[in-house]
Amino acid sequence: MWSKILSIAIALMGIIYIFLIPHDPVGLKITFKLIPMLLIILFAFHQAPGLPKIYKTLIILGLFVCMLADGLIYWFIVGLITFLIGHIIYIFAFRKIKKHSIPKWAAALLLIYGLIMTIWLAGTLWSEKETILAVAVVLYIAVILTMGWNAFQTGNKFVIIGATLFIFSDSILAINKFIIDVPYEHALVMLSYYGAQFLFAFSIISHYSATRNNLLK
Repeated sequence: MWSKILSIAIALMGIIYIFLIPHDPVGLKITFKLIPMLLIILFAFHQAPGLPKIYKTLIILGLFVCMLADGLIYWFIVGLITFLIGHIIYIFAFRKIKKHSIPKWAAALLLIYGLIMTIWLAGTLWSEKETILAVAVVLYIAVILTMGWNAFQTGNKFVIIGATLFIFSDSILAINKFIIDVPYEHALVMLSYYGAQFLFAFSIISHYSATRNNLLK
């Protein structure tokens, strides 16, 4: 019951923020940006308890850190570092439910993506003498690749799709900020970002259901 109500509220508040809230004043924009994430955290709390509880705890912690990063991203480097911490927490969470090796095709795609983004983004920043930013971008790419790599190893479709959406969101944001203007950048970034976080929260119940089924066999 509560999960359905929260799901509807998340979708509604996300649409309101993305399409109806103006960029100014910034305080109002940040407030409405955080509301969907707060609802996603509540959604995660309402997922059925089970083992390992550490997975649910880490996912909720990751959601909370990413919510902080949503507000801090207006101070870009601070926000970037906070998102980096969020990704690291998700890496630890996914490793708790790791099942098998990453498929070869997924590993190849992630490595190709990392190479292209490193050359394109970090190379551009380096050529513009933005050395610190270039190094920060390389580090961030390495971490999100690791997050995606561990997501595929879980074998959980919600985690895998969520991680893919998160990588897509970060990529559009970075390309728009450092390379070229991306049409409908705000909608693309936030729709994929909220979708990723919701799927991470939803993966809690899918994982616990699988755990119970295995115990019953």
